[in-house]
Amino acid sequence: MAQVLIGGERRLEAAELARRAGRAASALTALGIGEGDSVATLLRNDFPNFELLNAAGQIGALVVPINWHSAGPDVGYILEDSGARVLVAHADLYRPLAGAVPPGVRVFLVETPAEIAAAYGVSPDEAALPPGAESWEAFRDAHEARDLPSSAQPGGSMMYTSGTTGRPKGVRRIVRSDQERAGLTEMLSTVFGFDDRPMRVALTGPMYHSAPGAHAVMALAFGADIVLQPKFEAEDLLALVERHRITHLHMVPIMFIRLLKLAEAVRRKYDLSSLRFVTHGAAPCPREAKLAMIDWWGPIIGEYYGSTETGAVTFCSADEYVARPGTVGRALKGSTVKVLDETGMEVPRGREGEVFARNAMVSDFTYHGDADKRAACDRDGLITAGDIGFMDDDGFLYLSDRKKDMIISGGVNIYPAQVEAALAGCPGVRDCAVFGIPDDEFGESVCAVIQPEAGAEITAQAVQSYLKGRIAGYTIPRRIEFRDDLPREATGKIFKRRLRDEYWRALGRAI
Repeated sequence: MAQVLIGGERRLEAAELARRAGRAASALTALGIGEGDSVATLLRNDFPNFELLNAAGQIGALVVPINWHSAGPDVGYILEDSGARVLVAHADLYRPLAGAVPPGVRVFLVETPAEIAAAYGVSPDEAALPPGAESWEAFRDAHEARDLPSSAQPGGSMMYTSGTTGRPKGVRRIVRSDQERAGLTEMLSTVFGFDDRPMRVALTGPMYHSAPGAHAVMALAFGADIVLQPKFEAEDLLALVERHRITHLHMVPIMFIRLLKLAEAVRRKYDLSSLRFVTHGAAPCPREAKLAMIDWWGPIIGEYYGSTETGAVTFCSADEYVARPGTVGRALKGSTVKVLDETGMEVPRGREGEVFARNAMVSDFTYHGDADKRAACDRDGLITAGDIGFMDDDGFLYLSDRKKDMIISGGVNIYPAQVEAALAGCPGVRDCAVFGIPDDEFGESVCAVIQPEAGAEITAQAVQSYLKGRIAGYTIPRRIEFRDDLPREATGKIFKRRLRDEYWRALGRAI
């Protein structure tokens, strides 16, 4: 267990975290939560995330972390789909979503901490519990700590990742055996660079994402101190590293890009000599940015490739990347990675195909309530995330395109179908196509090309205003164009690829 959790000026020692987790386990049990049941969270990175993860592990429950950027309809859908009977949320996040919570879900609120409120511009009134709200801390502390039985197993998780149909799907995974737990620990130790030496980790990404969540859980298990950055800010991270002597980080490419935009004087202002291992993934990283970060921070930056469904399946060190710019690494121990053609045959080295993989160290998963979707991404036991790539003669994997109709912006998955479904109800929109276009900072940004109704007067600002509150803010198209006609296939389906290629052709790549 972590020696200490640090959030702003607050500290939570390991003994107190254990006490809170034990009381939380008793509190959830009193609500009838047990083996296989779901407990949802709508929290920024804060102490209750860790106590609930530990508590769920004690009683065999599943934690369902909800992306707090989500609009009300998606929050309501996830709560209903997951079967969650309890929601623990920060006060400011819950206020605009109160009407979206299905009947029968017991809601407990947590006051938004000062450092998080300051980072997100949350007023004292918004941060406080509204009148009549049930306090999570008060309910938790009204119960005695639960004794941990020797037979207790770590709790599972259900991360929701949107699908091409536009509705989020729960990726349900439960670690069942000692062998699986040991294998998972070994694999993540390689990917995250964890070892037996004293460690202090800065958590820079939201725990509702699978990779930062796994990084946090493993840091907890390895007994690392964990510093919670309320919100990623480039210079603030450098200051945290210096102040707390951070040894390990998990990052995404947009963080590298923002760090590299800092003035040279700012970059040289901070002592980063404590850093021992930095890992990144979640989205393609521009080669020039990766090489510049290695030049700045040294050969301590590793990279992995994988997905919520597969876990990490490849890894490459900084030295391997410098020797092979653009690679996402070779298969990890226990992983099988293949590049297949449309018939399921493995293609020769150097030829592109769809990437399928499986890590035997990671327990299998299901899509909650959607066995057909689970079967559709499986090929002889290997799983695809829909990426196109190739392997070189030494088995290093390179990604070149994406088969799925998906946008990765700043490391976050955005599914055009969800945006298009919302646009369909917008006054004046006859038809539309949503896709990703190049963005120097985010990698990709969301673009919508709209065919208006005949005679309709419609503006990009009006479209964006319509979408606000209907879908998550980060999924609203940043660029909107209007065309009298859209290119279509013989079936009448919009030829989206032709539209998308107009923006990517000059770069010589498709992702």
